[in-house]
Amino acid sequence: MNITNLQLYRGISRKLINIFKPRRSACLHPNIQYNQRNGYLMTLCQHSSAAAPNGSSPMAMVFDRKAKRNQRNRTAFLKNYEDYDYIKEEFGFRLYDRICDIKRQFNLMVELGCGRGHIAKHITADIVTDRIIQCDWAEQVLNQAAISKEVKTEKRIVDEESIPFEPNSIDIVVSNLSLHWVNDLPGSLKQINNCLKEDGVLIGSMFGHETLFELRVALQQAELELEGGFGIHVSPFAECTDIGRLLNQAGFTLITLDLDALVVSYPSMIELLQDLKGMGENNCTLNRKTHLHRKTVKRAAEIYQEKFGNEGKESIPATFEVIHFIGWKPHPSQAKPAKRGSGQMSIKDLGEFEKIAKERKIHVISDTDVDATKKDDS
Repeated sequence: MNITNLQLYRGISRKLINIFKPRRSACLHPNIQYNQRNGYLMTLCQHSSAAAPNGSSPMAMVFDRKAKRNQRNRTAFLKNYEDYDYIKEEFGFRLYDRICDIKRQFNLMVELGCGRGHIAKHITADIVTDRIIQCDWAEQVLNQAAISKEVKTEKRIVDEESIPFEPNSIDIVVSNLSLHWVNDLPGSLKQINNCLKEDGVLIGSMFGHETLFELRVALQQAELELEGGFGIHVSPFAECTDIGRLLNQAGFTLITLDLDALVVSYPSMIELLQDLKGMGENNCTLNRKTHLHRKTVKRAAEIYQEKFGNEGKESIPATFEVIHFIGWKPHPSQAKPAKRGSGQMSIKDLGEFEKIAKERKIHVISDTDVDATKKDDS
């Protein structure tokens, strides 16, 4: 496992960000050390039979989208609003790096939930040849979005739950840490698939279910001790396997998933809560508690430090797990799996592969052949 350590400083070394970048298989579940992380799941969330956008099936109303729009718009009036974008900046660049891995030029790109343009500002004319459309529901934040220096860019106020683009009109859709606030994620993914051209691609990232588990545990335990129950203070997040299944159901193919874990150190839980508010990532679940008692916050901060505090330091870690995903709209030119029953060997015979290969006169490429090929290329 490759681990990259990156140190980023905000202000006068107010916090140290250690970024770990493990590549884990989509079929593996992250190790769970504290069962309280998933203590509430989705069972405490209010549900509604309200119709979903574009006439799709009824959806579960988990988030207050109007409240989230207001929360994000308020961040635009902070004097130092750019100081709170360190997480979105980092993962916006990582997503741009994934775009560069695709050796193709795109005519039209849509940055969905663009925030302050954490992806588009990196895009050059050799990646997108025509234009970029930056979309966000928070109009004040959208006005502050950085744009590409080389590609024509336009901005539109767009709700991720109601995507207005024509079918088969877009080459690539990118989304950085935005879709985790969508109520009807299956519906949004289907709308994205519908507006993509054949062989178009969706590249995105969103927070995973391990995000802020330390904060969740601390707040829940403090409220149980002092108030006899707890409310939802950390929003529910999806698991990696959930995203893969939803992309498949939405009609995407050649799906790729991987996880990143970013651990940020803060002086205390109070600074963490302040930064979440500055990011516009504070809680907006429909049945959220409107306030926290001072005693509960104090006790939660103590529990946070006791359970998760950095050894030998007066600081606490906060985990941000991010799911990266890529999905393609089907096209006849894409690679397809072999027909069922077309295999010439059984998996149980792999231990005797060399013997079978000799019997069937199948040439097996050896290390010597590889080395010879390298010498010829040089």
